Amino acid sequence: MDTSEIHVRARYREALAMRALELSPAPATEVILHEADSALTRFTHNSIHQNVGARSLNVRIRAIEGRHQGVASCDGTDDQRLRATAERALEIARLSPEDPDLPMPAAVGEPFSQPSGAFVEATAETEAGRRASLAEAIFQQMEAGGLWGAGFVTTSSEGITLANSAGLLASFDASDAGINVKANAANSTGFAEAYTRDQRVLDGAAVGARAASKARESADPRAVDPGDWTVIMEPAAFGELLAYLASHFGAQSYTDGSSFLSDGLDRSYVGTNVTLRDDPRHPLVLGMPFDFEGNPALPVTLIDRGTGAHVVTDTYYAKRLGVPNTGRALPAPNAYGPQPRALIMEPGAKSPEQLVAETGRGLLITRFWYIRPVDQRQTTVTGMTRDGTFLIEDGRIVSGVRNMRFNQSILDCLRRCEPASDLVRTGGYAYQSVVPTVKVEGFHFSSGTEF
Repeated sequence: MDTSEIHVRARYREALAMRALELSPAPATEVILHEADSALTRFTHNSIHQNVGARSLNVRIRAIEGRHQGVASCDGTDDQRLRATAERALEIARLSPEDPDLPMPAAVGEPFSQPSGAFVEATAETEAGRRASLAEAIFQQMEAGGLWGAGFVTTSSEGITLANSAGLLASFDASDAGINVKANAANSTGFAEAYTRDQRVLDGAAVGARAASKARESADPRAVDPGDWTVIMEPAAFGELLAYLASHFGAQSYTDGSSFLSDGLDRSYVGTNVTLRDDPRHPLVLGMPFDFEGNPALPVTLIDRGTGAHVVTDTYYAKRLGVPNTGRALPAPNAYGPQPRALIMEPGAKSPEQLVAETGRGLLITRFWYIRPVDQRQTTVTGMTRDGTFLIEDGRIVSGVRNMRFNQSILDCLRRCEPASDLVRTGGYAYQSVVPTVKVEGFHFSSGTEF
């Protein structure tokens, strides 16, 4: 990590934020600066067809007068734009309804430290040639097996600075990189992914080989009957399923009755071998150490050995519930309330291979696709398998299986699940999680497909 590079980026944003505060006519002001530099190399049929990059700097100003608030934003950095944006925010505040419970901006007692490894200059400065070389390594794996690959290689960096008229000033910088690849054969597909803060550890050949192996081994998939199955979900599948549980751990969902936890904390909800946490400082996450109110983002145990333990809070909900503030505020105002950053499931003792070996008959699932909620309170979702579903018989993977649609309560899965010993960061467009492979008994498939 090059701390001097972080210093330059953060100091510039902090100076800009302080200037915006000076130019604001509001009695109380909050400024959030978000700087982003992202690049994406997309490919299909073993050929790069798109290489895009985008840089942005957004200045978001929230003006508070009495118990009224208004928000305006701009992408300009000169005094004229900043002043006009601050004035517009105040105008909006004066037209907005009063919020008697509106928390006032506050300062933070101690400065925040940058999580070591969150920002890697080699990732932030990645050139297109490096992404192209990773893609080429994937293509070689595909062509060696007569397959074609589609997916992307991405690298990015971002910086966030918060400042307010009460004295808060906090900054965070991070980099990120990832590979997502789907291997395509005549009548089967395979998937693999990898995510890291440091692009130098990405191995295009290894990710490509895993996706290609999935496609080859699932060739000529057979149909199996729907119904209740023993399934082994790899992290990409389980992580996406678990993402639909995340909102249940927010204090707003808990209080409005839409969370399964609304029935009460300190109750048993899932198996005793399930512990779920939310920890932005986890080494596979390395997230922002504060929230958008400037409060420390504390590690939170959400489910402790099967029992509902905590929900995440911000200033408003901590006061309303009479509990500590866990530091999960989103930019105010918002419709969602505090939200967990990344669900982390504690691993088990057995390897994924051992879970397969101990399965008499079941399915191995590489990933899911098009998951949608059916019953929010009951945590029931529907979706489909995709890109590598396999039949297990007598502890061995024997063939590919045609994709199937499921209709399943996530909580029921967690009541009958056995986590493996691996722990992997996985994610999608709107979530990230750190999860092991899991084995679940009685997973319900409602129908099959022709592919």
